[in-house]
Amino acid sequence: MGENKRIKKKLLRITWPIFVESLLLSTLGTVDTLMVSRYSDSAVAAVGVSNQIINMINLLFVVITSGTSILVAQYIGANKDGKKNYEIFQLCGMSIGFNALIGLLLSLVLSCFGIGFLKLLNTSSDILYLANDFLKYVGGFIFIQAISMTITAILRPHGYVKICMYVTLLINVINAILNYILIFGKFGAPELGVVGSALGTTISKFIGLCILGAVIYVKILRGYSIKLLWPLPIKHLKNVMTIGIPSAGENMSYSLAQLALMSFINTISVETVTTRSYVNNIVSFAVLFSAALAQGNGIIVGRLIGEKKNTAALNFGIYSIKIAILLSTGMAGLFAILGHPLMRIFTENQEIIKLGAIVIGIDVILEIGRATNVVGIGALKAVGDVKFPVVIGIFSMWVISVGLGYVLSIKCGLGLIGIWIGLASDECFRAVLVIFRWKNRKWEGKAFV
Repeated sequence: MGENKRIKKKLLRITWPIFVESLLLSTLGTVDTLMVSRYSDSAVAAVGVSNQIINMINLLFVVITSGTSILVAQYIGANKDGKKNYEIFQLCGMSIGFNALIGLLLSLVLSCFGIGFLKLLNTSSDILYLANDFLKYVGGFIFIQAISMTITAILRPHGYVKICMYVTLLINVINAILNYILIFGKFGAPELGVVGSALGTTISKFIGLCILGAVIYVKILRGYSIKLLWPLPIKHLKNVMTIGIPSAGENMSYSLAQLALMSFINTISVETVTTRSYVNNIVSFAVLFSAALAQGNGIIVGRLIGEKKNTAALNFGIYSIKIAILLSTGMAGLFAILGHPLMRIFTENQEIIKLGAIVIGIDVILEIGRATNVVGIGALKAVGDVKFPVVIGIFSMWVISVGLGYVLSIKCGLGLIGIWIGLASDECFRAVLVIFRWKNRKWEGKAFV
């Protein structure tokens, strides 16, 4: 009993800084949307479409970051005698270098071919070039995000969650100030609109990367020579890919499904695209609780598996899922009650407000399934069971989310409401399978350390 209390306290200690950091990251996107909305609703739609592409590209970096975070946690759990410090350094150095290289290549691709991706999404000609401007300045520097994500994935399992939180807070403050100056042309700066928002985001994230780089060097990498990374640690790269590719495959499937749904929405109206952007900004705060719990739970479960405490990992995973459902659904319910006032923060368009409030109400059901999946799938990945979430994810996302979403939104004429019903059905179906998988313990024996 004492051990369980100690672990639950550790979850709180790890999770609250991650939650605050996630809240700040979500606030970063909301501040962008809120400020851009004061510029024009069309600008909001442009940023929303561009962010779909950027979010999908970010998922490619998850191949490395998810595998790295899980392996670092398992190594720390098994590193009671300090004999695995050398392997941890190799793992960290390899991960940072690999993601930096991929990030630079993708930055080049988005800079040169961004408008082509936007056209593939049936982006309206009214917002096409605005969207491309945003994509050029944020996506063209996406290597910054690639490196930052990797460093954060290393720092968290080591226990430096508060440092990550403080860096994110600083990024938010800088971004808000730069957005205000560059979007609206304050203090003698030119009025740049969407481009100003993009520049504010990129500059603030670059400053954050510089700080994170200094922290990881001082706390983890100092004292080791880069020569230790040659010959390349193929064993670590193989293990990272074994975890990361299926993990990213599931996330990539989700993102591609979202792009497919976005292409349906784009054929309805610009107002529908704008409504989706506003609703996503609001409901993203309901996801924060489960997302933070998933990361904290993953770190602790990974360490427990490294220590060979499988039953403790099982029970702790169930506990985290219950807490996630309670918190996320409670927040979603509050948003549903306040749907109209929340939408009025972003716009005065009555059609957008009415539609958004209905969709926020449907989202309560969605969050029950999503909270279960975010924490449950994170736990499965932490113990090394990475293939199961991909199989059920690809099937459910495309058959239920996209398939049902298309039928309801386009064929039945329900529009964004139909899309959200499809999303909720997908999340709840997968949640049942995830709970069953976790409880039957078929994940045992899949750890890498």
